[in-house]
Amino acid sequence: MEQKKKTYKKYPNRRIYDNDASKYVTLSELADTIRNGYEIQVLDVKSKEDITALTLTQIVMDLAKNNRNIIPIRLLHLFIQTGETAMHDFFENYFEKIFQNFLAYRHQMEEQFKLYMDLGMDFSEKTKTMIDQINPFQSKKSED
Repeated sequence: MEQKKKTYKKYPNRRIYDNDASKYVTLSELADTIRNGYEIQVLDVKSKEDITALTLTQIVMDLAKNNRNIIPIRLLHLFIQTGETAMHDFFENYFEKIFQNFLAYRHQMEEQFKLYMDLGMDFSEKTKTMIDQINPFQSKKSED
């Protein structure tokens, strides 16, 4: 299935324009568009440069303002310490696949849980503990 795409133009006045809707949009509206399954592209009108990555980063930063723990501090330190090349390589080659696998695993576990509940099975604390132990995405508690 091909992902739906929308292209926007960013003007020198820092406003982003949606040609399809014939109106200016906010970063929040762009985030909603992405949540609705669209891939977006943002082009700078003056330079003709693709500024999608910068715009998406701004959206993430806006999310971080509201939820200060969206990106763990230790990870931010690591990004800065390792430099741009290592960060780019990681995101380009690994992060997308890891995150897709995490979302697929979470969806699978939610569906399995619904099935257990529909069958009237007791999803006890022991079962939850067992699932947590086999979860490859379970965060490890540091032993400080």
